[in-house]
Amino acid sequence: MENSGEIRQTGEQADLMKQVQQTAKAIIENVEKAIVGKRQQIVFSLVSWFTNGHILLEDVPGVAKTMLARALAMSVGCSFKRIQCTPDLLPSDITGASIFNQKTAEFEFRAGPVFTNILLADEINRTTPRTQASMLEAMAEGRVSVDGVTRLLEKPFLVIATQNPIDHEGTFPLPEAQLDRFMMKFSLGYPSMKEELQMLELLSKRHPIDTLGPVVDAKSILECQKVVQEVHVDEKIRQYILQLVHLSRESDHLALGASPRASMALFRSGQALAAIRGRKYVLPDDIKLIAHPVLAHRMILKPESRLRRITSEMVVSELLNEIAVPVLESEPR
Repeated sequence: MENSGEIRQTGEQADLMKQVQQTAKAIIENVEKAIVGKRQQIVFSLVSWFTNGHILLEDVPGVAKTMLARALAMSVGCSFKRIQCTPDLLPSDITGASIFNQKTAEFEFRAGPVFTNILLADEINRTTPRTQASMLEAMAEGRVSVDGVTRLLEKPFLVIATQNPIDHEGTFPLPEAQLDRFMMKFSLGYPSMKEELQMLELLSKRHPIDTLGPVVDAKSILECQKVVQEVHVDEKIRQYILQLVHLSRESDHLALGASPRASMALFRSGQALAAIRGRKYVLPDDIKLIAHPVLAHRMILKPESRLRRITSEMVVSELLNEIAVPVLESEPR
């Protein structure tokens, strides 16, 4: 009887993972109608979303950072709002404010754009640190405190922020504390000539983003977030994660290594990636694939390392090469 119960439970888990895989596949295929040749970045975006994380896209202008955010939003039947960050943007422009109503002689709260399922903060490094910080509570706890009242945000809640790494005039770099709140930071990069030719063909009549519609709903995303937490993480994988994080704190190139939040982010991201791939257990390859977008932006390089043109991505690659990859004895039940 016990064996039949275990088999039934294993079968149910396999079905749940298949549902996550199908949901992810539907979103990926829909987004790829507008975004060409960026399958890995789309997968990273879903990994962040399925773990209640947030995304920071950093790249040169014109490589479809904003388009990716819009395509993800349009693929899911959720509310979507966009903030164009500028130096004069105020915290209340994001969170909302209480306004006096002369007819009722009472203050009424008018919600800001943060009260949505998907929030696109375009060029987030163009707004002031005070305004950047206004999103910290929303990103970390899914709620906003305005005028002494705490208001919960609707779930699922996802922040997709973009920034330009080459135009530094009039920008305010994100502080480390806020960078650490982003589950992943990654770039899109330039398309190949073949991919760019395909883009031009798609643009021949109308922009492909206008043809996108929702393929899943908010309930599906919430279900995926629950299922992901059930993915098995072997003790050897956990040790592998901790070795990566702790070794970063001893690196000669870093003034500050990865935080404990980085350990949790690697753990959760590994679970989400395994589920998206249809597995109910995490493999070392899952951790190796997500290590760069999860860890690199949480590290602070020493000044001398910057002068030697060493990057955080190079440090992560060095850590992965130093640590032996664990070998799992058998597939978990």
